[in-house]
Amino acid sequence: MKAKTTHILFDCDNTLVLSEALAFEACAELSNEILKAQGIPDRYTGDQLLVDFVGKNFRGMLVDLQDRYKFSLPTSELDKYVSMEEDKVIEKLEQKLVPCAGANQVLERLAKSGKYQFAVVSSSAHRRVMASLVKANQAAYFPPDRVFSAATSLPKPTSKPDPAIYIFACEKLGAPPIACVAVEDSKSGATSAVRAGIPVIAYVGSYETREKRDEMAKTLKDIGAAAVMYDWAQFDDCLEQAGCNVSDAPQVSAL
Repeated sequence: MKAKTTHILFDCDNTLVLSEALAFEACAELSNEILKAQGIPDRYTGDQLLVDFVGKNFRGMLVDLQDRYKFSLPTSELDKYVSMEEDKVIEKLEQKLVPCAGANQVLERLAKSGKYQFAVVSSSAHRRVMASLVKANQAAYFPPDRVFSAATSLPKPTSKPDPAIYIFACEKLGAPPIACVAVEDSKSGATSAVRAGIPVIAYVGSYETREKRDEMAKTLKDIGAAAVMYDWAQFDDCLEQAGCNVSDAPQVSAL
């Protein structure tokens, strides 16, 4: 029988906030600059990058691009591009970002219940995540020391699907993985949490079409997600499916 859940670990991008399209728009501009400098004729749009690299941070994306196109960036140059990308993305987020529909209402209800501790576990850089949370009016729920970044929090930067960032977050929070639930929207994110031994709620509400939402629901269930959430109004039911004891929690009404 599952241990009582004490911590809810939220992915950020396209789970709490609608940021992926904005971020990949900025990433495409910089990726194309890198490819051009390497003499590679291929170019990406933001949508193409999103399909190929959703759930990965820019460092992980550059590692994959180097492998795909058989070139190598010195560490200093890679670090320079990662820093440039962060600045470009944050600028776009501060202009255009909005929260995922219903997420803020659920966060408010959960916070008032006092039942769970919250954290954000993301592949994105800490500074970018904090900028997103501030813009979306969610920062009050996630102090900086409860925001964990695979890109900047770990001794050795990595990206989901590596489970390192979830393992690190659980250690810092003093919470065994079985006492946590992760909320994830991507294959890499769900894989990361599952590999860390954390039950997963798969959020598919940020995908644009019903066909894509259904496709991702199946994909994330196949990876090992315990429940699928099409809308944040379903959160309590999904939390119960993930094995949480929410019988005496306040019910979330339709948002």
